[in-house]
Amino acid sequence: MKKFISRMFAKSLDWIEIIGNRLPHPATLFGLLALLVAIASWLGDMFSLTAIHPADNSIIVVKSLFSGDGIRWMYTNVMENFVNFPPLGYVLTVMVGIGVAEGSGLFTAGIKALVLNAPPKLITASIVLAGILSHLASEVGYVVLIPLGAMIYHAIGRHPMAGLAAAFCGVSGGFGANFLIGSVDPILAGLSQSAAQIIDPTETVNVAVNFYFMFVSAFMIVIVGTWITEKIVEPRLGKYHGGAEKLDVGKLTNDEKKGLKWAMFGLLAVIAVLALTIIPDGAIFRNPETNEVLHSPFFNGIIVGILIFFMVPGLIYGVVVGTIKNDKQFMKHVIASMGTLSTYIVLVFFAAQFVYFFKYSNLGLILAIDGAKFLSDIGLTGIPLIIAFVFLAAFINLFMGSASAKWAIMAPVFIPMFMLLGYHPALTQAAFRIGDSVTNLITPMMSYFALIVAFAQKYDEDYGIGTIISTMVPYTFFFLIFWIVILSGWMLLGLPLGPDGPLFL
Repeated sequence: MKKFISRMFAKSLDWIEIIGNRLPHPATLFGLLALLVAIASWLGDMFSLTAIHPADNSIIVVKSLFSGDGIRWMYTNVMENFVNFPPLGYVLTVMVGIGVAEGSGLFTAGIKALVLNAPPKLITASIVLAGILSHLASEVGYVVLIPLGAMIYHAIGRHPMAGLAAAFCGVSGGFGANFLIGSVDPILAGLSQSAAQIIDPTETVNVAVNFYFMFVSAFMIVIVGTWITEKIVEPRLGKYHGGAEKLDVGKLTNDEKKGLKWAMFGLLAVIAVLALTIIPDGAIFRNPETNEVLHSPFFNGIIVGILIFFMVPGLIYGVVVGTIKNDKQFMKHVIASMGTLSTYIVLVFFAAQFVYFFKYSNLGLILAIDGAKFLSDIGLTGIPLIIAFVFLAAFINLFMGSASAKWAIMAPVFIPMFMLLGYHPALTQAAFRIGDSVTNLITPMMSYFALIVAFAQKYDEDYGIGTIISTMVPYTFFFLIFWIVILSGWMLLGLPLGPDGPLFL
């Protein structure tokens, strides 16, 4: 029976990959989806679809993209949609630093050092853990760690897609787990507090209200993510036979060791300088008005800090080992790294139109509100109610990528409703974060999905959306099961979710 279930599960993943890869080129698919949104908006406008916004009771109507205003908006905003698509700026900026680190040979030497010194059994767990910790540095995990995971696996003779999957599951699937407070916590807590004050004007929700639950969840993501990678994903992928260049993992030369040592000194210096801009009271990159750390120029411009984080050690390494002897060689490495992004840039152009068409039409907003209303009308209570809410958040996440945007819509509906049933906002927020995390891995609406496809195609140009989704489905499935078990156990035991974060009012 066990073997039969295993075969059926493997077969279903194969079918997902076959069907997904028969879809058009990802760029074409995003273009077709944008057209589909335009047609849906026209139909929605024709049939006068509306929804009532739960926050201010305003009436949300569908805005047709085929109306006069809609056509004018599309014509005048195609370039704006492309240029203002957040992942594009993040990727292009950080690739300046990464290009220097990669072109100088620092990444190659660093990977060799990791492979030669790290116990093989801990490599997967280390990659998943790094993915979880990458949440502290905004969304850099998508840009840096995911391709690095593939590079590490390829370097040690394992399938690069398995390394990519391990990093992706930590970065994206583990978005609701962490060992420290991340940048998204203040945003969600602020929205939760505003929603809670609809019922009780004195209710407050602190940024660490889910910290205990997040901390335990992080261990689950590392353990389960490692198990899925090594027992399900990698065996299914088999041996890699592609022609991508494999990094040499032979012994480090004396020059490489010397370069790594000086690069480490440079990295420590960068960390020390960045720390001085944010840690001392009144430091230059703190908020000049409130002296805050979280909402400050430092975190607003963290992508520049990340650029420096890679560029300085890469430059030092290149100078020491001789791969960067002048400014021309320096720029050559930067230009070469930008040249690898041509596929991604084309994907982003069409993906941006799809996302912003969806936003302009209000279809995503109406879909989220109506889905929330449907669940509120069911009348469930207790653990089944919370589990149903997790599934709703996971479903809505398939259509709306932004956690803050979804929570801004859902919190005013569900936090007051659950408070009237006796549940603290901390529980509602924790359940939302589970649902928001698990389907990040399989939805093309996730802003960086196109980038993941581009990373995969570096190892096989036939890898497409179906490959990524079929590879990541096991993570979504098992993360959802284990997270629900943990949350259910938490509720049965009556444990607090974080400081001043009880389950019940």
